[in-house]
Amino acid sequence: MTSDPTLTALLDADGPHLDQLRDRLVAQAAAADLLDVAHRTVDSPYGALLVAATDSGLVRLAFAGEDHAAVLDRLATLISPRVLAAPRRLDPVARQLDEYFAGRRRGFDLPVDLRLARGFRREVLDHLREVPYGRTSTYTQLAAAAGRPRAVRAVGSACATNPVPIVVPCHRVVRTDGTIGQYLGGTEVKRALLALEAA
Repeated sequence: MTSDPTLTALLDADGPHLDQLRDRLVAQAAAADLLDVAHRTVDSPYGALLVAATDSGLVRLAFAGEDHAAVLDRLATLISPRVLAAPRRLDPVARQLDEYFAGRRRGFDLPVDLRLARGFRREVLDHLREVPYGRTSTYTQLAAAAGRPRAVRAVGSACATNPVPIVVPCHRVVRTDGTIGQYLGGTEVKRALLALEAA
């Protein structure tokens, strides 16, 4: 049996006490500047979404079909190993996503940390944020807007690797012939998001 009172309390804790201990751990980690990436899951009509944020803003949103543990491992490698579940820190993200899925929000008022996208991909993501709710753009139009009209495939690659889909709306990008194209969350999710915004 352990003699550490905090560990003993953790081992003996029930649900509400676990939440209190987690909140205490998150607060202590933040106070000691030991928390670089906070994360939680958010329920959505398309399954559980993993959301993660740094002090600079939302850094990752992963769909249910992605391996959330692998996403967190990658964040630990690319940003910092100091990754911790801190649900309350991401309450504003969860609230705005809930409002969006309920049709009550047309844009996100969240800081976004795009450090996982570099170079031309980052430029494409900046232009994606200008595509309005309920409208679509084509890969060709985005390439032209980013100043590289022949870089249509690179635009597709930027959309496919968008670290914060939905918030940075790559689902609003379609092919020139009007077909929807691929999507990290799956084509059915892309169709559903476009239908939600068209309603």
